[in-house]
Amino acid sequence: MKLSARLAPTLLAALVLTACAPQTSSNSASDKDDKSGTLRVWLFQEVGNKPKEKVVDSVVAAFEKAHSGTEVDVEYIPVETRAQRVKAAFNDPKSAPDVMEFGNTDTAGYVHDGGLLDVTREFGTWSEAKDTDPTARQSVTVNGKVYGAPFYVGVRALYYRTDVFEELGLEVPRTMAQLATTARKIHAAKPDLYGLVVGGAYTYGAMPFIWANGGDLATGANGSYTSAIDSAAAQKGVKAYTSLFSDDNCPAAKCAGMGGNDTVTAFAAGKAGMAIGGDFSHAAVEAGKVKGRYAVVPLPGVTPGSIAPAFAGGNNIGVLKSTPHRTLATDLMERLASKKTQSSMFDAMGFLPTFTDVRDQAAARQPFVKPFVQTLGAGTKFVPASPAWSQIDSSLILPTMFQEVVSGKKSVASASKDAATKMNDAFGSAG
Repeated sequence: MKLSARLAPTLLAALVLTACAPQTSSNSASDKDDKSGTLRVWLFQEVGNKPKEKVVDSVVAAFEKAHSGTEVDVEYIPVETRAQRVKAAFNDPKSAPDVMEFGNTDTAGYVHDGGLLDVTREFGTWSEAKDTDPTARQSVTVNGKVYGAPFYVGVRALYYRTDVFEELGLEVPRTMAQLATTARKIHAAKPDLYGLVVGGAYTYGAMPFIWANGGDLATGANGSYTSAIDSAAAQKGVKAYTSLFSDDNCPAAKCAGMGGNDTVTAFAAGKAGMAIGGDFSHAAVEAGKVKGRYAVVPLPGVTPGSIAPAFAGGNNIGVLKSTPHRTLATDLMERLASKKTQSSMFDAMGFLPTFTDVRDQAAARQPFVKPFVQTLGAGTKFVPASPAWSQIDSSLILPTMFQEVVSGKKSVASASKDAATKMNDAFGSAG
């Protein structure tokens, strides 16, 4: 294995980071299928990347041994600047990798821009593919065709302070209404704590409230979508979430600008009774002041005992259309996304496997995973599979809507209508 010296600086990893997709390019499929040579791979640089590198090194060593005359050049790139790198790669195939890791919300945009190889045939004959989680499979599927293999999945659940709940005699909330009531009880008894810390810029923390109330982000399929954020059900969810930005829970002046990392940081620092955090937040919470004094349960839905649908974030591994090594590249993709690799990545990095059987095995080894596996099992949701999503996300359309409501500038009806108009403009411009 050849490891590139062009390693990126350490950056915060995220399951569900999105960025503007590259502009449409003239990139076309390579007519070559060389069975030897050097394959270039781009993977994301994580916080504490060494464990990930160790797993990848093992995969690459086995690949090179199986394919005489091949060499793999792995480069770890910054998540935050991937849009520029990928845009350049799509427009200049000579500089492009053969295999690439990408956020699952980027899939539709990258397909629209002609950069990813259709691997429907290879995925269909891959023996392990049948055990892929349905939502994870959806994240690599555009217009019925498959453009990669799911690498890991991430979902969010409810973190809560066991010591605070015990001291105040509180029960773990079983509905969203109880969640709000419990949050206010915590803040009333302990004014120095947010009851449930929320963030106006925490899009993926807000989505479960919309989905649990029967709403959706958009309706449609096959790349053609219409916003549904202003529907009656979606507005009910927006109201439920924005009502938590109040002086008796999480004051708008402090919480309106918070993102997901901010809310997890506040909880880990002992400043909140509850927070909505991911399986990927576990390490940060364990390293905080609340270590040993918290637990995690699925985020409750509207009815007692139900689980709110969570956004299924995560990353995928795909092959670029410009690769001159199709057979080798798809084999490497499958090895990097295999059950064995995903199991090792879970042990090394805490990434939740996309295979249901491997995920169950991981939960048996590490009990902290169980509420996240329960959440996945209850059914997750995904963003519209449209190239417009990257524009919608990077334009902060939904955070702007939440912030307009919590600041009192607009009503839920007005803010959601304006957000729907902006989303439809983006859907329309994406074609």
